[in-house]
Amino acid sequence: MSAARPHTILRTFAVIAALPLLLTACGYGSESTDDDKQTEVAADAKKLSADEVKIGYFPNLTHATALVGVQEGLLQKELGGTKIKPSTFNAGPSEIEALNAKSIDIGWIGPSPSINGYAKSNGKNLRIISGSASGGVKLVVNPDKIKSLDDLKGKKIATPQLGNTQDVAFLNWIAEKGWKVDAESGKGDVSVIRTDNKITPDAYKSGSIDGAWVPEPTASKLVSEGAEVLLDESDLWPDKKFVITNIIVRQDFLKEHPDIVEAVLRGSVKTNEWINANPEKAKASANTALEKLSGKALPAEVIDPAWESITFLDDPLASTLDAQAEHAVKAGLLEEPDLKGIYDLAPLNKVLKAEGKDEVADAGLGAE
Repeated sequence: MSAARPHTILRTFAVIAALPLLLTACGYGSESTDDDKQTEVAADAKKLSADEVKIGYFPNLTHATALVGVQEGLLQKELGGTKIKPSTFNAGPSEIEALNAKSIDIGWIGPSPSINGYAKSNGKNLRIISGSASGGVKLVVNPDKIKSLDDLKGKKIATPQLGNTQDVAFLNWIAEKGWKVDAESGKGDVSVIRTDNKITPDAYKSGSIDGAWVPEPTASKLVSEGAEVLLDESDLWPDKKFVITNIIVRQDFLKEHPDIVEAVLRGSVKTNEWINANPEKAKASANTALEKLSGKALPAEVIDPAWESITFLDDPLASTLDAQAEHAVKAGLLEEPDLKGIYDLAPLNKVLKAEGKDEVADAGLGAE
């Protein structure tokens, strides 16, 4: 996608009032809530440029950097006496609204709401400052009804929400097969059924859907109900990597508190390093965090395969976000946006360099 083009606003099939429902990240858990968990702050710890930093994320395995970073105190350690105030969200629009309202300062969020939030504000409300996770999205199907990818024609396949990250990916895959689907209604050669992740397993058990293109842990929940994985979305991407979770920040907070942003990024980098060095401990930590947030831990038959399909990394995989925006445009869900400036990776690259790690690129979409 070209970095220089006339800026336009997002367009959906409905009207502008429907925009908050579109282009969401994949949520799995409760609605937006303040997490009252008290973060451990040493009595003699020195505060940075503010008393607290308000962070947002989903109770979702693809947001495990935040889950584990908070749970293990790895984020708080880097912030010293500046206290973390965490909040959890169930969908991208509510997190973007919280960012706009200054209810959060920094958030873990998916690519589609990042694009949506940036474009709707004419590039003024957020910056992507890091990656966090790749993968964790699968096409799972009823093996009695669907034996091959060609068998999807004429079947009912769920996605989490009209225009969300997985919905865009599935619509793009359908188009590349040469099949036709009306994106707004979901009707066509394949019936695309928009179904909240929380009820998709029940929809599958009832037979109202034949499969689903969904994130983890929903995909593995369906497999535990007898579905089979027909396609891992990572197989469709170069090097089998595509962004599923970014870290975003309010632009004014980045300007006013660069030391705090850098500390959060340092904590994120160290958390990802710990996750990758201690996968079993990290998986258990994430599950403990999910249990505290939702009241129920994920069983082994769900969390084990789900965890294995997610890669935790600092690289935002900027070229794949650019491609996802192109897919949304092709599907008719998005007018071509000017994404130039959506990234500011200077703070992350400063942290990576200090840690002896390779710097990452913004695919020409960085802030000047």
